Amino acid sequence: MLSIKTFLCVLCILVAKKKFNDRPFAYHEEIELEISTLTNLGLGLGRVSAAGVENWVVMVPFGLPGERVRVRVYRNHKNFSEADLIEVRQPAPQRVAPRCALFGRCGGCQYQHLAYAAQLGWKRRQVAELLEHLAGVRFEVSPVIGSPREFGYRSKITPHFATPRADREPAIGFLRQGTRFDIVDVPRCEIATDAINEKLAAVRAEVRAEAARGGFSRGATLLLREAGGVVTTDYDAVITENVGGLKLRFLARDFFQNNPSILPDFAAYVRRQAAAGGARFLVDAYCGSGLFALTAAGAFERVTGVEISETSVGFARENAVANGIANAAFQTGEAGTIFAGLDFPPAGTAVVIDPPRKGCDENFLQQLLAFAPCTVVYVSCDPATQMRDLRHFLAAGYSLRAVQPFDLFPQTRHLECVITLQRTAAPAGPPL
Repeated sequence: MLSIKTFLCVLCILVAKKKFNDRPFAYHEEIELEISTLTNLGLGLGRVSAAGVENWVVMVPFGLPGERVRVRVYRNHKNFSEADLIEVRQPAPQRVAPRCALFGRCGGCQYQHLAYAAQLGWKRRQVAELLEHLAGVRFEVSPVIGSPREFGYRSKITPHFATPRADREPAIGFLRQGTRFDIVDVPRCEIATDAINEKLAAVRAEVRAEAARGGFSRGATLLLREAGGVVTTDYDAVITENVGGLKLRFLARDFFQNNPSILPDFAAYVRRQAAAGGARFLVDAYCGSGLFALTAAGAFERVTGVEISETSVGFARENAVANGIANAAFQTGEAGTIFAGLDFPPAGTAVVIDPPRKGCDENFLQQLLAFAPCTVVYVSCDPATQMRDLRHFLAAGYSLRAVQPFDLFPQTRHLECVITLQRTAAPAGPPL
C-alpha cells in the first residue's frame, strides 16, 4: 500500500504530465538549433521544424546569434517553446567568459557572456525593431551611448532574503534566473560598485547572525546605496550625488538613476534636446529631486518641475537653492494635472517626461497633448512602452526628431532611451 507521501508525489507527477503540452516537443526533449537573433528580453531566438510545423520559434536564455546550440525544452506555448541551454556546439565570435561565477543562475544579468561592443549593437537594433513593430515607424536609431564603466557601476542594490529557517543560513541575493521566488545567494555583485561590495559582506554577516538568533519572522529586502565612496543601508538616509557640477540631494529610498558614471552625459543630452527647438520654458514632469529640471535650467527662462512625492519635491527645492538656481520652481501633484494651471505658452514650452516603466497613463497623455508643447523629450527605461505611447504623439501632430539609447545598465538587457518629438502639425484626430 502506498504511503500518503508517496501517493501525493505520484499524483503531483501525473498532474504535471497532464498539464504539460507536449506539442511540438516532449517534456525535456533535447534538440539542436541555430540562434538567429536576440529578443528585447535578452533571450536567444532560434527556429526549427518539428511535428509538421515549419520555423517553430524556440527561446533560449544565454544563446547568442550565430551559435549552434543543444537545448532542453521545458515548456511549449501556442506559438513558441522555451528551452534551457545545454551545450554551445559552435560559439559566436562575440561570446566572452562572464566575470561573475553566478552568471546564468542569478537573474540580474543577461549579457555578461556577450562582448560589450556587441551588447550596444544589439540594444540599438532592438530599439529600432520596437520602433517599427510597436509604433509603425522606420527611423534611424543613433548608436547607443555606452557606459564609461562596464562593471562596478551600480550605486544601489536591493538584495533579498526569504523567511529564515532554523536548519540553514538564509540565501541573501537576487531571484534565480527564470523563477519568481527562488533566491540565489550572492556574496558579491560584479556590476555593483566596489564600496557596495565591501559593505555587502558586513551586511550579510549581520543578517545571518540575527537570523541565527531568531530575529526574523519573515524575509526582507535590504538596501545598499553608495555616493562618494560612502555606503548607507538606511532607507531614510540623505544621499548627495554630483551630476555635471551640481550637487543633488535625495533620500536613499527615492528613485534616482543608479549609474553615476554616465549621468552627466545623459542629463546634458536631455538638456540639449529640450532646448534645440527654441523653447524658452521647460516643464519636467515626474521630476523627482530635480535631475533634469536643474541640469537643464540654465538653457531656459523658467522651469517648473512636478512630482507626486512630497519628499522629492522638498529636496528639489532645496537642491535649486543650494546650487544657486533661481529660475526653477517645483510643485507636488499628479503629473496628469499639471497643465491646467500652467502659465507657459505652449508654443514656447518644452516638456521632459520620464515616467515609470509602465509608461504614461491615459489621463496624463490626454492633458499633455491638449497642452501641445512645441517639444517633448521622452525618457524611458522601457522602450516597449515608450514606443506604444509614441503612436499617440504621432497622431497628435508630432514628428520624431531623434532616438538616442543610453546604456545605463551594462551586462543586462535594460537600457534608457530618449526620443525627441517636435510639434509640426495639427492633430489628425482626438489625442487618444
